[in-house]
Formats: sequence, structure tokens, C-alpha cells
Amino acid sequence: MKTYVIGDLQGCHEQALSMLDRIRAHAAECGDMEPAILFAGDLINRGPDSLATLRHVRQLALASDGRIDSVLGNHDLHLLAVAHGIRAEHKSDTLSAILTAPDRDELIDWVRRRPLAIGVHAAGRQHVLVHAGLLPQWNPEQTLALADEVHAMLRGPDNEFAEFLAQMYGNEPAHWSDRLQGADRLRCIINAMTRLRFCDADGVMDFKMKESGKADPSSGLMPWFEVPGRQSANATVVFGHWSALGLTVRPDLIGLDSGCVWGGQLSAMCLEDRSLLQVQCPQFQEPGKKKA
Repeated sequence: MKTYVIGDLQGCHEQALSMLDRIRAHAAECGDMEPAILFAGDLINRGPDSLATLRHVRQLALASDGRIDSVLGNHDLHLLAVAHGIRAEHKSDTLSAILTAPDRDELIDWVRRRPLAIGVHAAGRQHVLVHAGLLPQWNPEQTLALADEVHAMLRGPDNEFAEFLAQMYGNEPAHWSDRLQGADRLRCIINAMTRLRFCDADGVMDFKMKESGKADPSSGLMPWFEVPGRQSANATVVFGHWSALGLTVRPDLIGLDSGCVWGGQLSAMCLEDRSLLQVQCPQFQEPGKKKA
């Protein structure tokens, strides 16, 4: 079975359908009629049809016997917070159709139960899929274990889930410690896996810089994957979230956010042979209105 990972959809339904067709055709050429398809999070928001996108991915996942899934992105978590009255909608959100849909509860419950990280063995190498990034202290095994902690909380009792949603937002703690507990621990894990772009050499996260793929050298900040001694470097980390960085492919790294919603491309990659598939996208959002 071949495994394909698709970058941030952000509600671009027609482009998602085109990409799925291309993946199926590519897999069929290789004799694989039922490929595994994973999404790098941010299925919804900012694009023109978040409801249709979420419905389609959910239906595919439910019918796939585990072959199709998505990790959570920051926009997916934002949907949960808005749906539960924790956050207000932003002016640039395109969530209203989901929030007023007759199947709203089923859609939101499915999002709630998605993982933060997925591990895949492909081409003789461990791959770890997250939406944004990993802290330098985390190796692949620890990453998956920490993601499972968050997953257990999200699918746990409703009162505990709602209580955490009210505490989910904030930039602290900005540095990982194995001694972190409770909401601080879960918030740090979520921030790294769904929001991280830059940190310093000690792994202290910075969330002020959003629009650039580079940091001022005097700031002491660097992309999370450039930290010396990063413990996940022996695996390939696959992620989205960072359209300013663009498509980035290295032996230890696959960055798939190529700006679909901003008039770029929707990108997908086959993990077994590094085949790149792309769909050109209209510009649905103005760059000047771009947010995280």
C-alpha cells in the first residue's frame, strides 16, 4: 500500500477533489487501488467551502477502515473552540456553514477525535506526520506518545474536554519539560504540533513571527527543524502549516503547505517514492489578510 500525504486544504473543496483523483490515478499506475491517504491538518477555514471539504474527508475516512485520516491543525482546533463557545469567529473565518449544518454535531465530534500525530513506516524509514512541528527534545516515539495524551483528553469525558478547551489558548509554557502536568503540559504539546514555526536553540517557542520563512539572525530564532541536535532528525517529519516556507523536501523533512488558499498549489507526496502531485489553486484569500 502506498501512502500519500496532502497539505493544508483550508476549505478548498474542488482542489481537494482534483487532488484525490490524481492520487488514485497515480496509485493505480503502481497497482495500488486502495492507497492510504493522510491529511496534514487544517482541513477547513479561509477557503470557500469548509463544510463540503469536512464532510467529504470525514466520509472518506469513515469508509476507509483506517486508510484515510487527518491530524489536527490549528484551524481544526479553532473550530472546536468556536463550536463550544470558547472563542468567537474571526472575520476571515469560513466556519459558519459547518456551525449551522444539520450534521454539525457529527462533524465536530469527528474532528474532536482526530490525532495530533500519525506514525508511518515507508521506504524503510519512520515518518511522523504533524500539522506544524516538533520540539527539538522529542524523538519520534515520544512525539507519538505525547500526541496520544492529547488524543485521550479530546475523546474523553465531555466535561474534561470542555474544561481544557477553555484553557487551551496561550503561549506559555514556551519550553518543554517532562515535569509539565495538566493543562500546561497539553497546551505545550498542542502549541508545538499545531502552531510551531520558530524556536531558539534551546527549543523555546516563538509565535510572533508568522509571515516569513526566515528569522532575523540577531533574534536567535530558527526554524524548528534547524535546531542543532534535534532528536527527530533520524525520522522524516511531514508537516503543513507554513505557507511562507513553501514546499520543502529533504531526507528528514517534507513540508507540504504550498499556499493553496493564497493562490498557490495544493501539494501531496507519496512517501514511498517521493512522487510530488500538485493542483493549481485560485486565490481565495488576500495575502494582506493572511493569519496563522
